[in-house]
Amino acid sequence: MTSYGDDATVREILTGTGDTWAVVGLSTNTTRAAYGVARVLQRYGKRIVPVHPKAETVLGEPGYASLAEIPFPIDVVDVFVNSSLAGEVADQAVAAGAKAVWFQLGVVDEAAYERTRAAGVSMVMDRCPAIEIPRLG
Repeated sequence: MTSYGDDATVREILTGTGDTWAVVGLSTNTTRAAYGVARVLQRYGKRIVPVHPKAETVLGEPGYASLAEIPFPIDVVDVFVNSSLAGEVADQAVAAGAKAVWFQLGVVDEAAYERTRAAGVSMVMDRCPAIEIPRLG
């Protein structure tokens, strides 16, 4: 199995990149993985920013329909969308000035991974911060 982000990169994103995380695909659906991961991120002191076409307020934070609509800097973009859509989100994250992109478990786009890293943006793919933060953060 290929590793898309070594422990040093994961640790840096979790502890040194910044605390504002845009969570793409986060909605008010409490049964979805994005909701549970966002709660864990909040518990560890991260500010979550829901990004979903419905632009709903989730876990007390106002939502936005797209990354481009967020009116303040984002440190990390956490991606909970189908792999076929994830590359476009990574490109939008780079364009928005994010410092890091994180593709969740099962979200894999090797070309997007290479493009994002070539743009100088840290990236982790096919891992979950809710698993990694207690282990490495």
